Amino acid sequence: MKLLALDTSSEGCSAALLVNGSVTERFDLAPRGHTRLLMPMIRELLAQQALAPADLDALAFARGPGSFTGLRIATGVVQGLAWGLDIPVIPVSSLAAAALGALETLDVHEGDGIAVAFDARMGEVYWGCFEARDGVPLLLGGEQVCAPSALSLPAFSGHWVGAGQGWRLKEQMPSALVSAITRIDDSLVPRASCVVRLASRELAAGGGVSAALAQPVYIRDEVTWKKLPGR
Repeated sequence: MKLLALDTSSEGCSAALLVNGSVTERFDLAPRGHTRLLMPMIRELLAQQALAPADLDALAFARGPGSFTGLRIATGVVQGLAWGLDIPVIPVSSLAAAALGALETLDVHEGDGIAVAFDARMGEVYWGCFEARDGVPLLLGGEQVCAPSALSLPAFSGHWVGAGQGWRLKEQMPSALVSAITRIDDSLVPRASCVVRLASRELAAGGGVSAALAQPVYIRDEVTWKKLPGR
């Protein structure tokens, strides 16, 4: 399997290449550098493995939620490549990618919960709760965007950890929720190395969509731009 994954959903910009089970990655924290950095990262990864784009079996990207501009950058690159190469695309939740990263950085055990929070600006956070099962995060409930004060944890018997830069707003979160969290990594951002690992499982199970269906997920639909009649 040869799978290329991209993530520009946050301050981090990264690309990762999985070739026969081995993952290589390029990553940089560059809030305004995604457009400049992404294509060189892709070229470097392919060159390192002596591969051409035509050798790829599929593409993957962090589909959101996250930075609107960042999501559009990765989506545009993936769609362009997928159309030209006629290969499937695996959209992966940015929250799930961060949860997978937390499995390693926070030493999460089987059955533990991971509460992922991203700063969504406008006084809100993107929120998703996951359970660690067989080395991957499984979503509990749905992904949402809301004020920090409105957050809650699902009923769950395991221990909870927190991940994502949205936890820097924990002073605004309910005290009962914060007290239930045993460890927090508020520096963690999604990475393409996690996106590619989640995508490889879905691809192996027969997942994937066409380039036309590879779309970002904003969650906050009411503030996305809509073309007005007659414009």
